[in-house]
Amino acid sequence: MNRTLVKIIVPEEVIINKIYFIRGQKMMLDKDIAKMYGVQPIRLREQVKRNKERFPDKFMIQLTEEEVEIMVSQNAIPSKKQLGGSLPYAFTEHGVLMLANVLKTERAIHTSIHIIDVFVKLREIALSHKDLLLKLEQLEKKFAKHDNEIETLFNALKELIKPPIQERKRVGYKLP
Repeated sequence: MNRTLVKIIVPEEVIINKIYFIRGQKMMLDKDIAKMYGVQPIRLREQVKRNKERFPDKFMIQLTEEEVEIMVSQNAIPSKKQLGGSLPYAFTEHGVLMLANVLKTERAIHTSIHIIDVFVKLREIALSHKDLLLKLEQLEKKFAKHDNEIETLFNALKELIKPPIQERKRVGYKLP
């Protein structure tokens, strides 16, 4: 199987849409990876359990009930039913690569390489935009300072525009 065929099978957009930000890391769910690799999710989980030593916490995590609820509520996953009735595993870039070594199918190997390429592209995009992000943060700080100064100026102008309050002469009967 050549790489161009894999690209047709799994377009980059599909891979990007299946990468979630979980516990501060970019990760993919087991069911999505299994579909791309052409295997059943239960078979993928079996291989992971048989090769547990290959998947340390920095390669793979199992989502909690709360994390699943958050993903469902944010429509990342249509329903809990989509997860196959169990708490899914989520894999980092390194975990995806390790899955290809465990599954050993030609499709898994080529798809894994393609997924890693997408992870690398995302990282490069983030790094190239880091300078732009820094500039935006500097501008934001500068304008935040100006906002405070402008607000102070407007408050001073409002005070100047207000007519002076003069004490009124009392009307009515005055006692000596």
